[in-house]
Amino acid sequence: MNLGSWFVARGSRLIVAVAAALLSGIFSGCRPHDFPQYPLGYREYAYVTNAGSDTVTVLDVVNVRVDRELQVGRNPVAVAANPARNEIYVVNEGTAGANGSISVIDAERNAVVAGIPVHRQPVSIDVGVAGDFAYVANSQSNSVSVIDLNAHREIAQIGSGEEPVAVRISADGKSLVVANRRANSVTVIDPVNRRVRAVFEGCPGAAGVVILPDSTKAFVPCAAGHQVMVIALARPGGDPAIPDRLEALMDVGRAPVDLALKPDGGEIFVSNSLSDSVSEIYNTTDEVGDTYMIGAEPVRGIVSRDNALLYVANLRSGEITVYSIDDGKRVNPPLPLHVGDEPTAMAFSAAANLLFVVDRRSGDVAVVRTATQSLFTLLPAGREPNAIVDAAFTVK
Repeated sequence: MNLGSWFVARGSRLIVAVAAALLSGIFSGCRPHDFPQYPLGYREYAYVTNAGSDTVTVLDVVNVRVDRELQVGRNPVAVAANPARNEIYVVNEGTAGANGSISVIDAERNAVVAGIPVHRQPVSIDVGVAGDFAYVANSQSNSVSVIDLNAHREIAQIGSGEEPVAVRISADGKSLVVANRRANSVTVIDPVNRRVRAVFEGCPGAAGVVILPDSTKAFVPCAAGHQVMVIALARPGGDPAIPDRLEALMDVGRAPVDLALKPDGGEIFVSNSLSDSVSEIYNTTDEVGDTYMIGAEPVRGIVSRDNALLYVANLRSGEITVYSIDDGKRVNPPLPLHVGDEPTAMAFSAAANLLFVVDRRSGDVAVVRTATQSLFTLLPAGREPNAIVDAAFTVK
């Protein structure tokens, strides 16, 4: 997107952002400690996929500005960072009936260095903790691609249910969980021998996957219904060996579309898009706690690093709601957190001093200052941005 045309189209929103930043400074005072002092050689970027322009917008997080825009494949819809090396992986869905691809970005140079063919309409990706393998859900091929990240090539394709839309690898690397939307099911795969280990039916419109940090349970929202499926993951090496099993189907609100896990693994917050609410799940007991009215059509949630605050993106109102987990109530920021027309994705900066909110309809990224829960600025993206990931590293 041309920067000049973006400023013309988004001028009024930029004025609002500047006014918010100025008023926030008036009410909270000058607080330079809210912005980290970065060491020499420190780099941090946020990568935003733009489905409508076949590009990735690279944001310079240190200087809070647009760094560049990279051409990738057709219709990029998801993005992930490698936890062990400075690479970013972009899922290019492609066109209807055609195979998609994965674009590999060298984060140190911010350049596309490889393209990896996969299968029809890939939509989700996850990377193992060791950074050697990635797993891609091919929604129209009913399969999961296994990617060797050292060789930048597909090494296996594993069958799943019909229309897989989300894939997650457990932290211990022993369970791969796939949500199959059209099949209304969840597939559990052994990623070591690359075989299906179990299939669990009865989750209408399975839409996502969250796995606890200790790799013991997987949670899947049933977006075409009103439940969250809980699966106790296998412990094949235990004594005795424990198989995968369905542990619970928990009633939440209507159309649960997203799960936000606390970093400590204690609770999960469910965005119920058609109930305008968030349900709290206690992971140790599989109980649904309170349900909170949160905003107009909540679609994404993210919990702060200190486990204290839940940020929820409300699609219909274009606002972010901030909820205090310990206090059990909404936080009232200095100004309304209006971030655009259709906020669809969020990511914290590495220091968590900034929250980036991707707005699909407005074609920009709102930068929220977490210390004051106020809008700091707006940055342009491409057409129809839809996903974001943050990556930080130090170069010598």
